[in-house]
Amino acid sequence: MPFFKKDPLQIIAFQSYGTKTHFYLRGRALEDEDIDLGKEGFLRLLINSWKRIESDEIKNVVVNVKLPDGIILQATTDNHGYFIAKSSHNDLLALTNEEGWIQTEVSYNDLHNGRKIQLDNRFPAEVLIPSTTARFGVASDIDDTILHTGVVSKLKWKLIVNTFFKSAQKRKSLDGAAEFYHLLHRGKTGKEANPIFYVSHSPWNLYRYLEAFLKQNNFPKGPILLRSFEHFVSRRKRKEGPRKKHEISALLAAYPDLPFILIGDGGEYDLDIYLDIAEQHPGQVRSIYIRSVKHKKKMARIKSLVANYTNIPVLIVDNSKQAIDHARGLGFIK
Repeated sequence: MPFFKKDPLQIIAFQSYGTKTHFYLRGRALEDEDIDLGKEGFLRLLINSWKRIESDEIKNVVVNVKLPDGIILQATTDNHGYFIAKSSHNDLLALTNEEGWIQTEVSYNDLHNGRKIQLDNRFPAEVLIPSTTARFGVASDIDDTILHTGVVSKLKWKLIVNTFFKSAQKRKSLDGAAEFYHLLHRGKTGKEANPIFYVSHSPWNLYRYLEAFLKQNNFPKGPILLRSFEHFVSRRKRKEGPRKKHEISALLAAYPDLPFILIGDGGEYDLDIYLDIAEQHPGQVRSIYIRSVKHKKKMARIKSLVANYTNIPVLIVDNSKQAIDHARGLGFIK
């Protein structure tokens, strides 16, 4: 028996999105480090946080993606274990449930040298194809927009404590945020199934943690769009600009006939990014909501940006009720 026993393999399929004719699924092949998101205690949380960061990826292997109609796609993982499976299709809407989700299955193409594979090598995956009843989409930040994080704290110590020393079950959402998002999801008729996309600067290593938080706090299910860890730690500017801008711009390009509502906070540069996106996609951004943060200098800058801005509605909100009333006034919600 070897001294160091190798961990079994797993595949984490990230909730992704596509169109009626384009299937697109992102995921990652990793060793299963046995991270229990329900565990409490300082030491256990520290160990879990380390395991999330120090992930053991499975490089350059082929994975299969089986669609409900029997079609099997193949993709190869890169040097960080990530894969993208994509293809054209006649009518993906025919494969969705009433909320627009396609239930798929991902597996390793072979047994990978006899290594144990979790879940009998059958890992669930979901891809969102917005329903024909959707009137608009929502792209929302996560940190300090719906999740108390502490990005604006000195030396970001609150951010560190909250992320590494609190379980997903202990994290609190901002008051009324889940209600606001459900109202947006249901729309003015109450039956629209408007898609919600959660976009964050956090690394993919935190995907399951954030997924558990959203479920625990009863937010509408939606694709979670993060970034790779090497981009998270790197301060170099990307050619296409901030990753959040790239992801939201890709959403608007994927659904050119679907208007969007953008939601963020005043702690970083969400408003700057959103105003740039609105300028680059004229007519497609219908409204912007920015959560206020407890930082006078940052909020003064935010207020100066919107002081004379009249192209689209921009609201700085102190609480969810303000956002709900405003969205109702614009006819977004019931």
